[in-house]
Amino acid sequence: MIEAAMIWNEPNNKSHWDPVVDPGWVKFSEMVVLAAKAIRAENAHLPRVLGGMSPIDATWVQMLASRGVLDHLDAVAVHGFPLDWNLWALNDWPAKIAEIRAVTDLPVWVSEVGVSTFGAEEVQDWGLKRTAELLVGQAPRIHWYSLYDLPKEWEATTRHKEAEGSSYYRHFAMGLLRQDGTPKLAAEHFAAVAPAMGLCQWFHFEDHRLDDAVEWMKRLGVTYLRTGLSWADWLRPDAERWFDRMVRALEPFDTTVTFCFTPEEEGIEPHHTSAPKDPAKFAEFCGEMVRRYVGSGPTKPIPTV
Repeated sequence: MIEAAMIWNEPNNKSHWDPVVDPGWVKFSEMVVLAAKAIRAENAHLPRVLGGMSPIDATWVQMLASRGVLDHLDAVAVHGFPLDWNLWALNDWPAKIAEIRAVTDLPVWVSEVGVSTFGAEEVQDWGLKRTAELLVGQAPRIHWYSLYDLPKEWEATTRHKEAEGSSYYRHFAMGLLRQDGTPKLAAEHFAAVAPAMGLCQWFHFEDHRLDDAVEWMKRLGVTYLRTGLSWADWLRPDAERWFDRMVRALEPFDTTVTFCFTPEEEGIEPHHTSAPKDPAKFAEFCGEMVRRYVGSGPTKPIPTV
């Protein structure tokens, strides 16, 4: 079942939103408020979560609060990858969460945390166990990123791609499973920390891994999941069939759906991470998804920690 709706993904990461195009975060603030209102209009119980920030930035949260954005949300989320991309140590996780708690009374989720196997599988294996020690009990939701490696034939969502060097290629090695579906060292240990930790797994349009992913998540003891419902994908031919299939397949899990990604024709720039020309259209998409896949009834309560 769908347990929460997340609005956008890593908005303060320049690979997912361009602040130059949106100075002062005016368009982003308007978009989040409109989307949150559209979600609430369809379901008065469904938690609305601010898309996981990356980097973790208390000043950015304060800016959104000053614009009234947080008044329309039920939780904020953070992303952290200290062994791969962030300039802080893994053991700093409790302090990073405390930074956000200091500026908002909303619950703080960790909607993406992970370790790549770019250098060695043993690094991910140790990182998973240490991350669980640091975070379990600190956040209502902890989504480990991810179940699968990103297929090498696909592209990672960054602006500069191969020019980023190893930072780019680490995107392809974040899974507990390799591209071919075989498990890495950390897969066995993940089963030991589930269900306290959930998973974040993005599924592409017509993703061939969907059914196998469901079986693997059941095998690993996963009870809660985060994935995406893409506005850009919703405008593809035959989108309703794929969305229906994906949501139905993920029904055994308590799923947070992330609404994001702008159709090229709807963006200020022709790119799926662009600010939309008309934020109300994004809000309409969010409302339609809740109406179609959640309805108006009560939702299952999320633990406070």
